[in-house]
Amino acid sequence: MRRTHATVSLFAVTLLAGCGPASEEGLQQWMQEQRNQTRPSVQPIPEPKQFTPQAYAQSGTVDPFSSQKLAQALKSESVQASSNAALITPELARRKEPLEAFPLDSMKMVGSLIREGQPVALLRVDNLLYQVRKGNYIGQNYGRITQINETELALREIVQDAAGEWIERTATLQLQERQK
Repeated sequence: MRRTHATVSLFAVTLLAGCGPASEEGLQQWMQEQRNQTRPSVQPIPEPKQFTPQAYAQSGTVDPFSSQKLAQALKSESVQASSNAALITPELARRKEPLEAFPLDSMKMVGSLIREGQPVALLRVDNLLYQVRKGNYIGQNYGRITQINETELALREIVQDAAGEWIERTATLQLQERQK
């Protein structure tokens, strides 16, 4: 056992002696030779191109910043805004109905019937049953019921498009089969 310890100790001392400063001098000498042999080559920066100003050739056309052009753009915007306002203003002025608090996709049409000669749709929302008629409002997009028949309910909604304009679109609720 002592012999093994002595052999391992001798091997470790020999290994550590190889990492000493004697080998570092050879490495430093080689590094200095490499530095002396290498010459960096730097390409000169090219001269900048000469700038030649161009004359404005559109002087005979309408100035894009003229008051005439600005007034025309504002006029077309106001006409479009007033048509949008005419679509949404009546909806903002009326009292909201209870089913306008729920999104349309949370409603299910579960039946229809005729009451006093008028078609009535039965809607289930949050496990409560509601009766709606033509002209009632449902959903969160100002949806007004336009037609009710045995299998579906049609409505007109007012929504904003990608440009922020108010537009009308149609939607339907289909009669839902009872799930077992």
